[in-house]
Amino acid sequence: MTRHYTAHAAVRAERDAAGRIRLTRLRSDGPYALRATPHAVYLVGAAAGPLGGDELTLDLDVAAGASLTVRSTASTLLLPGDGESVTRVRAAVGSGAHLDLAPEPVIATAGCRHRAVTDVALADGATLRLREELVLGRHGEPPGRYAGRIDVTVAGRPLLRQELRLPDRVLHTGGAVLGDARCTGNVLLAGPGLAAEPYAADGLAVMPLAGPGVLVTALAPDSATLRRRLDHGECRARG
Repeated sequence: MTRHYTAHAAVRAERDAAGRIRLTRLRSDGPYALRATPHAVYLVGAAAGPLGGDELTLDLDVAAGASLTVRSTASTLLLPGDGESVTRVRAAVGSGAHLDLAPEPVIATAGCRHRAVTDVALADGATLRLREELVLGRHGEPPGRYAGRIDVTVAGRPLLRQELRLPDRVLHTGGAVLGDARCTGNVLLAGPGLAAEPYAADGLAVMPLAGPGVLVTALAPDSATLRRRLDHGECRARG
């Protein structure tokens, strides 16, 4: 019998009276094992996947004036299984707080059917760095099906609504979607002091948003090139 995980992990960061950042909640569940270090919370894969049928949720709560950095220890393999797999990240960032969420790449393996949802609510004065990288298939294999959505609000007002749908390789290899690129990614920066001018280069776009933010988007033939392009775009976005 196929196993399906329904997991709900959570992190809450607060600033205490002495000005120190403390993790007042650190809950692991199912494949999500959370490990705290002096500099970040790491997401450790405690099981393979997600597999088709899995539903995994990560809640991040950054209290006013606090900061939280979230990383992962390895790439995430989206694997085929019985039905669609779903990952959700839900984040609330208080006034004057900062969230830096930059996991390792996600790899859409052959036969997978996956949906990723990221929902971030920023209070007035909150800042955000959100980085996502997607690799279409392992070496020598076609990718599975993937849909990803990012929703970010600032004080209840929309900053970014973005969706990427790759339901069929025949469709998304067209020039209007990804062309021959096998990797795509974004860096979203929200907060003051960011670049006000758009910028474009080979496989890279830096786009100021109608709000306190900049979106960096890149396409690349491989993950190393994608990272270089995103790094360059982020430097441009920070002026």
